[in-house]
Amino acid sequence: MEVLAPAGGEEQLIAAVRSGADAVYLGTGGFNARRKAANFEGDALRRAVEYCHGRGVRVHVTVNTLATDTELPALFETAREVARAGADAVILQDLAAAALFRDHVPDLPRHASTQMSIHNAEGALLAKEMGFRRVILARELTLEEIRRIHEAVDIELEAFVHGALCMSVSGQCLLSAMLGDRSGNRGLCAQPCRLDFRAGERDWALSLKDNCLIPYCRALEEAGVCSLKIEGRLRRPEYVAGAVDACRKALQGETPDLERLERVFSRSGFTDGYLTGKRTLEMFGRRSEEERPDPAALGELSALYRRERSSVPVDMDLTLKPGELVRLTVTDGLRTVTAAGEAPEPVRTKEPEFREALSRTGGTPFLLRELTMDAVPGWTAKLNPLRREALEKLLALRETVIAWPVVGAPDWTAPKKTEAQPKLRLRFESREQFFDLPEAELLCLPVEVIDEELIKACGPKLVPELPRLVFPGGEAALRDRLRELRDLGLPAVLAGNPGTVRLGRKLGFRVLGDFGLNILNRLALREWAELGAEDALLSPEIRMQAARSLGEGIPRGVIAYGRLPLMLFRCCPMQGKDGCGGCTGRRSLRDRQGAEFPVLCRGKKYSSLLNPVPLYVGDRDLRGLDFLLAYFTTETRAECRRIAEALLASAPFEGERTLGPYYRSMR
Repeated sequence: MEVLAPAGGEEQLIAAVRSGADAVYLGTGGFNARRKAANFEGDALRRAVEYCHGRGVRVHVTVNTLATDTELPALFETAREVARAGADAVILQDLAAAALFRDHVPDLPRHASTQMSIHNAEGALLAKEMGFRRVILARELTLEEIRRIHEAVDIELEAFVHGALCMSVSGQCLLSAMLGDRSGNRGLCAQPCRLDFRAGERDWALSLKDNCLIPYCRALEEAGVCSLKIEGRLRRPEYVAGAVDACRKALQGETPDLERLERVFSRSGFTDGYLTGKRTLEMFGRRSEEERPDPAALGELSALYRRERSSVPVDMDLTLKPGELVRLTVTDGLRTVTAAGEAPEPVRTKEPEFREALSRTGGTPFLLRELTMDAVPGWTAKLNPLRREALEKLLALRETVIAWPVVGAPDWTAPKKTEAQPKLRLRFESREQFFDLPEAELLCLPVEVIDEELIKACGPKLVPELPRLVFPGGEAALRDRLRELRDLGLPAVLAGNPGTVRLGRKLGFRVLGDFGLNILNRLALREWAELGAEDALLSPEIRMQAARSLGEGIPRGVIAYGRLPLMLFRCCPMQGKDGCGGCTGRRSLRDRQGAEFPVLCRGKKYSSLLNPVPLYVGDRDLRGLDFLLAYFTTETRAECRRIAEALLASAPFEGERTLGPYYRSMR
């Protein structure tokens, strides 16, 4: 069972290793989800790997953000840097990054980031088909759901066991991007969810307590998890040491000191609500002024990493004979070194304790396991210098990293631009909004509201929108529903996560890629096409100039109108003390300025937070795109028709609107 610790900088790295982590994860370059952490640039990355490997600790490098088309050459250079450093695995979100590592650093193990929003068996199966060795599961899963994924897919599973919880499912949050210019998908989340949003009279309605599943370490292992991940690359080293130590104690059957960990960092305490399925108001909490780190706890935890941890077992063989140089051979099982010293001297007082002398490995990563000797009684030697020399040689060998081979180089030929006029597609939230528009290319509705009458009326123009979240308990029902629609003659589905893309493809549908696939560049577009997507709705975080010039390939489009979904919730912020009782499924949150953010419930399975102001770009130059989508949510049928006609006419928008990130420089 691997304990995987965060290393946002050198101090955190040392704290993790000396506290007993089996592996660390850290960032380098500009393509990691914690760009505000110190991270490890250039030679610092290689030195970090050397340090960890010398002490038997693995290094996973995060390259887990979305890249724009112009950043692809820099992304490839990051891949080369990770390969040169000899890291043990790379954590990826963007399929462009996955393709670059697969094609050019093929031997380096790839892990699917939690930012890929994999939360069901179909998603894990797709990751395996793409060549990922491990899936880092969504934080929102229950223990039983994790077990079901493990039983269905032969792939390594990693789960977050401690640290901050995002309010939204990871990889599906646009809140920071829409409210500012800092994208969570690009590693610069401004955490606006930690501000005081109000749900009725309840404050801080988008702030969750920190996750703490440390008491469930063994249960997670039994459910199929192979790696326990601690969140917190922006946290201090004492937090890292405390969390690692607590995990180690839990795995050894001891009682971890969670109260001390809480005194270092918490938000009104901890929660296990996702793992246990108790997604109530008890999960919510915020960090108050009174919850500053306790100096006494910090002092106790700093002691955990003050000295080198002697944890790498070695075997020694001592040869000590009169008239010959004393020889000490040390091996860790893979590497062997020998140190030679002066000839032995006669014993003047009592027989020496050779094992005691050679066991003094403090200050090194090593621990004496077995000692064999060929020593003549009555003779002794100075063993301390010999032991130090041998262990220094062994550590130097262990710290010698082996770079991964880099194969070839990508072709960065610019794609051809087109000047096509985009077609129009309409997406509706409900039957009450729905209407057919002759000029519309496709009409999309949630899969659960489509019936045989609609299919007969609209034919293949009608496209079921698959749920953005499908947890393991809902996969079979969705599969059965899609078989019904297929038998009724519908040829295509709209899919926005890895699991539903695979499910739609497997059932023989034409798969249209939704914006939840987070496509910002041509390489990701190509990869999704190879996975079965026949066209793709680009990420709302893309610059419009980039969207228009993304080039030839599968058809691609953008949301041209809509209250953009900013977050996906599995723990609904609109619930009351008694859960969902009396809720209509259409409520709203209010921010500090009084703006109303609609919250829409999807069958009590999940809910989404919408932007208070609709996006509209219908009056801009959109040539080069293949289609535009009007994304209707809270509008009346009359409003939907008026907006659709405005898009067809490229008319200005009546009322307040936003251009979204399309016309902003997104960091």
